[in-house]
Amino acid sequence: MNEKIDVQKIAEGFDSLSYILDDELATVLFLMMRLEKPLLLEGNPGVGKTEIARVLAQYLGTEVIRLQCYEGLDVHTAVYEWNYQKQLLSIKLQEQSNKSALEKEEHIFGEEFLLQRPLLKAISNPERSPVLLIDEIDRADEEFEAFLLELLSAFQISIPEMGTIKAKHKPLVILTSNRTRELSDALKRRCLYHWVEYPEFDKEVRIVQKHLGNIETDIITNIVRVVQHLRTLKLQKTPGIAESIDWAQSLLALGYKDLDAKAMDQTLGCILKSSDDIKSIKKGGIEELLQQI
Repeated sequence: MNEKIDVQKIAEGFDSLSYILDDELATVLFLMMRLEKPLLLEGNPGVGKTEIARVLAQYLGTEVIRLQCYEGLDVHTAVYEWNYQKQLLSIKLQEQSNKSALEKEEHIFGEEFLLQRPLLKAISNPERSPVLLIDEIDRADEEFEAFLLELLSAFQISIPEMGTIKAKHKPLVILTSNRTRELSDALKRRCLYHWVEYPEFDKEVRIVQKHLGNIETDIITNIVRVVQHLRTLKLQKTPGIAESIDWAQSLLALGYKDLDAKAMDQTLGCILKSSDDIKSIKKGGIEELLQQI
């Protein structure tokens, strides 16, 4: 397999799905697939980290299984839990059977009573490798992060009642982090790593153009100029790429052919998601801001 060609194919495949990859990210995605190692993507909110997993699954023709992390996430939510109602019903049905207590116990802890959650589902696919997205791992507790180490290193999960379940097809694992806290060295050692930056001006113009091919180029250019300027300000919520696209779509829906003070004032809620940020921009003067840019 020629590495250069395959990296190029990945970039071209993503491009056809309206996601523009730079060479470095295309290369690390290729290495993730070739080496079968998890990939940790860090970066500011809104730079497209989660979208990478979705587009990768679409490119490979497989499913994406998403685990959204949060504080207090536990094994039962992320890995598995038992269908207790079904187990109780089975116990009642077996009360008059001649089975031994051990046989009855083994029966109710069989696969038919097991409810698969995202992590177990990802390693149990009998036909192909899914894309497993562990989203915002930095929001989970350190204890849960430690639990992930077995999955990320050996692609297996231990269930006390059943033993160790190994992956039939290793999932392609992408972890994302907004870096609200530092992740452990043990987790990082098991992953390839890439920091996802906000796109440069020309790249962001191309991204918006990909999603809105029927909008005037001049207004796209002005939209991106404003969004990139807003990212340099001290805002509560910095606009991401999704906001650039949403803003362009909104202006198009309202029939605007150019970006002026009226258009921006009317659609500020598409790019700024905080009332304080909107008040701050309006107080500074939208007309003055556009003239400055």
